[in-house]
Amino acid sequence: MSDEMEALESMSGASIRYIPDFLDDADQHRIHQQLREQMQWSQQHVTVFGKRHLIPRLEAWHGDRGACYRYSGTDHPPHPWTEALDELRSRLKNFRRDLHFNSVLGNCYRNGDDAMGWHSDDEPELGPEPCIASISLGAVRDFRMKHRSRKDLEPVKIALQSGSLLIMEGETQQHWRHSIPRRRGLNAPTERINLTFRTIQGVNEPTD
Repeated sequence: MSDEMEALESMSGASIRYIPDFLDDADQHRIHQQLREQMQWSQQHVTVFGKRHLIPRLEAWHGDRGACYRYSGTDHPPHPWTEALDELRSRLKNFRRDLHFNSVLGNCYRNGDDAMGWHSDDEPELGPEPCIASISLGAVRDFRMKHRSRKDLEPVKIALQSGSLLIMEGETQQHWRHSIPRRRGLNAPTERINLTFRTIQGVNEPTD
């Protein structure tokens, strides 16, 4: 077992599984290109101390009808599922039959200057113990985690490989925060797309 896997499995108050080879090389390249072309990417703003700032990445929210989500200070109605997103959702369900998702947040890190600050996926619409399935494609980026209150616990870092799957569930979001720090001097490919599949509570499953 790798040091990264041991670190994830020993995290107090967290339930995490990492699969580095969820997608093979051919599928990675094909799906990455499809996602880049088909998802509704945009660069949002966030207001900090009364000033508007561009978020350092591109975002896209897709899902079932009614799966509205509030992030970056803005309410987002979902764009429809694309063929590639629906394929990945089916693969997740085939991988583990209890993984049922009605939405997905895409983040496109165009280069090493794009990043994600410390946060937890603990919005009320996700429920008290959300299951988040994170798929990464493209450049390898560090995924960092730190406990919300226990300073005696060492932060955890894992280099998310292209084609990898990271599942966070149970009480993980209650106790741990995570981030994607800037990484200067990346070698090609520099772009990374990350998809976090989620379940918005109270959304009826589509009948058509």
